[in-house]
Amino acid sequence: MNDDLMSFNGINGATGDYGLPPMTAEDLAKFIQGEKDGEALDELRAKSDILANPFPVKEGVDANDLTQSGWGAIFPFVNDPDEVQRQAQIKEALQPLLSLRQQQVNNEKYFQIFDGPRGYRGAKGDKRAETKAQFLKRLDVGPGPVDPDKGVPYYLLIVASPVEISYQFQFQLDVQFAVGRIHFDTVQEYANYAKSVVATETGQVALSRQLTFFGAESPDDKATQLSSEYLIKPMLAEFNGKEEFKDWQITSYLKDAAKKAQLQQILTGKTTPAVLFTASHGMEFPMEDSRQLPHQGALMCSDWPGPSRHKGKIPQDFYFAGDDLTSEANLLGLITFHFACFGGGCPELDEFSKQAFKERKAIAPRAFVAGLPKGLLGHAKGGALATIGHVERAWGYSFLGGKNSAQTAVFQSTLERILKGQRVGFATEYLNIRYAELAAELSTTVEELEYDPAYMAPRDLAGLWTAHNDARDYVIIGDPAAKLCLTDGAVKRPTLDSVTISASTAKVTTTVSNSDKSPTPRINDADWQKTPASVQKLVRELLAK
Repeated sequence: MNDDLMSFNGINGATGDYGLPPMTAEDLAKFIQGEKDGEALDELRAKSDILANPFPVKEGVDANDLTQSGWGAIFPFVNDPDEVQRQAQIKEALQPLLSLRQQQVNNEKYFQIFDGPRGYRGAKGDKRAETKAQFLKRLDVGPGPVDPDKGVPYYLLIVASPVEISYQFQFQLDVQFAVGRIHFDTVQEYANYAKSVVATETGQVALSRQLTFFGAESPDDKATQLSSEYLIKPMLAEFNGKEEFKDWQITSYLKDAAKKAQLQQILTGKTTPAVLFTASHGMEFPMEDSRQLPHQGALMCSDWPGPSRHKGKIPQDFYFAGDDLTSEANLLGLITFHFACFGGGCPELDEFSKQAFKERKAIAPRAFVAGLPKGLLGHAKGGALATIGHVERAWGYSFLGGKNSAQTAVFQSTLERILKGQRVGFATEYLNIRYAELAAELSTTVEELEYDPAYMAPRDLAGLWTAHNDARDYVIIGDPAAKLCLTDGAVKRPTLDSVTISASTAKVTTTVSNSDKSPTPRINDADWQKTPASVQKLVRELLAK
């Protein structure tokens, strides 16, 4: 293994080769220094101001309390009759979730639906789509810590494809707010997801404290060896060594144990945890490959024998995709975190194709959400609450603080917050603040290198750039206000027996089945317990319609 080569976590499923070949730090540094006077650098400068006040909400506001931080949903502005009708159906399918959040917020100003004229304005004709700054300015909101009194809540759920509302906008907005996104192929899946979140947060789901690590590793493959050795194993040691997590059952599947059959068992059997963290290659496919839309970002498993032992097209036997989830998948209340290329989604344009300072090239017919998180969240029998995943490529070097040393504090801190029951959007602030910090440093470094080529060594520059891109490109697929609902001891995870919608009205009906057949709350969830009895009754009626 050549320690001087830098690797990233992606495999081209059509050729069996790396999506990008490993390269030297010197080659990567040349590319980075060519990124001047462009949109990327402008964005870095604009975002560095968060360092002056690295707290997401104004002083005195509890970010985890929806009555203080608020919640909102952002829809794209549409005027085509078919688009208007479909958006209305999606809203109706999501109504149980919208009603629950409205009642939890319990403040008219702190609960906002940005649609119609207040919705996000995408590109029309030759006009550019709104930036974060333009969108907020139209709502009379400026930069800085979030103040829900200004009319834009801290938690914001984008309900749109990344074509309608771009990933770039999501990245920008997420620096200041806690942002998630949902986009499904069918209205039915929106209904499934809404019901899953409502069932979880109204006390009908109580999961045992189980955290699972899944770290694929293949022979002769530096990227997966790095993620196993310097990402998974250090976090395992940290969580196992902390007294506050002694009540958690922490399980790991590494190397030969991280096979596709095992991941299938994790997601469909009795071993489904409350939280799943995976590190592996993410699959990528060229635009002309029919597998790109459904399988981009799928998780390579240890079934892959490695780059020197397998040549040519990668069979699905080696990786786990959204369509590998069976009808019996047991996912209700789950939160997942995937370190893998394209694990959250794929942009239309390649951010790395400025090599040799050329224009960005198209790598997909359109930007899209990866198939695996869509399958996890929209499952018919109850879906996951959220997936944290990567858009674009994930570089293994980003968690290395130096040669043979791990730098996992951001990943570990994010997981700790999630395990402690904090909302997933608040938990990922570690990634956002880290991104802003690295953005400011990278911006300054690139400028200094114009005057002094010896200002920073190539390998240090390459490490700074990859860490910055990794921190920036994480997204939440799902509601950013979602959080775990836990109980002591072993329990049987309930399933949604039925979720059906009417084609004409998109009316949703559902039945929740659990081990004791009881529809009443079984856990002491703070939000649900402080909800007025009349509101609890309303939510149960929505579930029963």
